[in-house]
Amino acid sequence: MKFLEHFFDKQKPLFTKGGKLEKFYPLYEAIDTFAFSPADVTKSDAHVRDGIDLKRTMITVVVALLPCIMMAMWNTGYQANLVLSKGQFAATGWRADIFASLGLAHDPNSLIANFAYGALFFVPVWLVCNIAGGFWEVLFATVRKHEVNEGFLVTGWLLPLTLSPTIPLWQVAIGTSFGVVFAKEVFGGTGKNIFNPALMSRAFLFFAYPAQISGDLVWTAVDGYTGATALSQAAAGGLEAVTFTWNQLFLGTVPGSMGETSALFCLIGAVFLIMSGIGSWRIMLGCVIGLVGMSAIFNMIGSETNPMFALPPHYHLVMGSFAFAAVFMATDPVSAAMTDTGRWIYGILIGIIGVLVRVVNPAYPEGWMLAILFMNAFAPTIDYFVIKSNIQRRKARHV
Repeated sequence: MKFLEHFFDKQKPLFTKGGKLEKFYPLYEAIDTFAFSPADVTKSDAHVRDGIDLKRTMITVVVALLPCIMMAMWNTGYQANLVLSKGQFAATGWRADIFASLGLAHDPNSLIANFAYGALFFVPVWLVCNIAGGFWEVLFATVRKHEVNEGFLVTGWLLPLTLSPTIPLWQVAIGTSFGVVFAKEVFGGTGKNIFNPALMSRAFLFFAYPAQISGDLVWTAVDGYTGATALSQAAAGGLEAVTFTWNQLFLGTVPGSMGETSALFCLIGAVFLIMSGIGSWRIMLGCVIGLVGMSAIFNMIGSETNPMFALPPHYHLVMGSFAFAAVFMATDPVSAAMTDTGRWIYGILIGIIGVLVRVVNPAYPEGWMLAILFMNAFAPTIDYFVIKSNIQRRKARHV
C-alpha cells in the first residue's frame, strides 16, 4: 500500500490552496483519509478522551451492519426462490436474465442461489443510496469548503436495509437525496442534524410512494405475488392468524424489509456496537422496557375489535423492524439523547410510542419509524431537563 500512499501524497499539491484542483480538495481528503492516517497529527499529549474519530465511528457502525446485510441478501433470495420453485410464478426482468446466465436454479435450499438472487435486488439499492448520498455530501462540502463528513456512509448502508426489494431505484435516489439534504445538510451537516437522515429518507418514501413500500405485494421479489408480513397478519386476525413461528421471526426467515427481519442478526450487531462503545445499551434496553411494559398493559386491557391488543410482548420483540430500529436507528449518536438518564427516558418512550402506533392503529402496524423521529425532536429537551435537574441537585448539596 506504500505506493498508493506515495501517489496520493504527490497529488496533494494539486488540491491544496492555490492548486489547479483546489475546489475538489474535500473529495481528495475523503478518499485519502479513508485509507490512510491524516498527515497532520499531534506530536505530544493531546486533551482527548478517545482515539476514535468520526470516520472510524461510521466504519464501526458499518461493520456492525454486516450480519444484517448478509441476511438481507440471503433472505431476499430465499423468499423469492421459495415462491419461484413452486412453478406458479416466473422470474422476470434483467435480474432474472443475469441469474439465469449464472446457471443457477431458483432453489430455496441452495445457499449460493439465495445469496446470488438476493444480491441482485439488494446491491443495486445499496449502490444508489451511496452514490446519491455521496454526491450531495461532496457537493455541500465543496460549496462550504470543508472536509467531507462520513455521515452519508451510515445513511447509505442503513437505508437499503429498511426498504423493500422491489422498490424502483429512481425512488431510492430521490428518497436518499431528501434525507441527506433536508434532514442533514440544511442543518449544517453531520453532527448538527435533529432527525436521523436514514429514517427521514424512509419516511419520505413511505408518504410519497406508499404503494412501493407498504402493503402485501412489495415484500417478496416476485412480480404479482402477494405475501403478507407477520405484522399485517396479526393486525388482521391476531396471533392465531400469524403463519410464522416465533423461531422463524427471531431468525428472520420471513417476508419484510430486506435487512430488518432478523432479530438474531440485529442482536449480533448490538453486541458489537455495545462492546465498541458506539451504541448505547441504555437506549436499546430502554426500548425493550418500553415495548414490554406498554404491550403488557394492552394485553391486560384487551379489546373485542382490535386483535393487536392481545399480541404478547415476546412476539412484539421479534416482529417487524423493532430489533433493527432499537439497535441501529434509535442509538444514532447525533439525533438521540446525550445524557445517561436522558437515554433511559428516550429509549423507554420510543418503546411506548412504537407499541401505541402498532396496536392502536391497525392500518399501520409498524410504528418504530414514527416513534424514533418523534423522539428525535424531543431528545434535546430531555437532555436539557436532565442537566438542569443535575445542577439543581448539586446546588442543593452545597447549600
